[in-house]
Amino acid sequence: MILYEEGPPLLRAGELDIAGRRAAAQAIPYSGEAGPPAFRFDPLERRFLRRAVEGRVLAGPQEPEAWRAAIARVPAGPVLVGPGSPAEEVWGSYRAAGEGALAAGRGAYLLDPPPEGLPSRTLFSAVALFSWHPEWASEAAAASVGRGIPSGLVFPLVPGWTAEERFLEQLASRAAAAGLTFLSPVPSHHDGEARRSLVEAQGGGDDFFESIHHLDWDEALPALSLAARDIVRRRGLSILPSRPVGSGEPPANAAAAARLEERADEAGDDEHRASLLRAAARWIDESGRDLSAILSEGNFRKVFPFAPDILREAEEALSGA
Repeated sequence: MILYEEGPPLLRAGELDIAGRRAAAQAIPYSGEAGPPAFRFDPLERRFLRRAVEGRVLAGPQEPEAWRAAIARVPAGPVLVGPGSPAEEVWGSYRAAGEGALAAGRGAYLLDPPPEGLPSRTLFSAVALFSWHPEWASEAAAASVGRGIPSGLVFPLVPGWTAEERFLEQLASRAAAAGLTFLSPVPSHHDGEARRSLVEAQGGGDDFFESIHHLDWDEALPALSLAARDIVRRRGLSILPSRPVGSGEPPANAAAAARLEERADEAGDDEHRASLLRAAARWIDESGRDLSAILSEGNFRKVFPFAPDILREAEEALSGA
């Protein structure tokens, strides 16, 4: 038995990475790992989480205004909403959180939105992300695509399982056929607890157990990641999720921040450069001004606080927005 209890808006603030995209906060409509499926891949934690058969779940408010007021207090930038719950049709907390984020002028990443939880009006301000599991092809993904919401899958890259060429080809083919626009491989965490959860979630035998627990992940993952990205691109799918544009942010700023995030993803092993590009994207999100106008006036270099090479990237991003 799963017991739902009503609670206040629950927000997780901070720099969150969702498959290479920045979120300024997470609005959590349902808090508690209970109910099907038995395991859920969390793209923020980058690991499978075991879900209890029964337990308590805290459900947020059913009024969008309560979420809007709470979200308005967190730092500027897109908000991640989710994950959803099978109880959405009764509680409506997911839809309220999503509509509250949009009302606050934020772009919204909708993580595992149930069909009933899709906001009524999204335009370009929402992007749907579905965390992969063995039965990912769902009514929810079809509903999101049918509404014209940019949608895609975020899946764990696991040697001996989801990183295998045959698996990736089939997954990319199914994603493209379903009308999804992106397929984002996320290297799974591989500490001891994460490996145990992987074995249980995959349900494999001794060979998979041995592979997961004895493989040198740090050596294997870079090449596997490159191969996975190549397969995804050949299917015409994007690696990174689309970046939503909130009604309260200048469109050029949102486009420029998105391009800098993409440059950070392309930086590969150059972690220093990647972190600077992501910091620049955050600065653009939080600037509160239309930076394309400042650039056209010739004043952008006076206000942009990063080194010349990052400055050039930002200027090109704004010029091309």
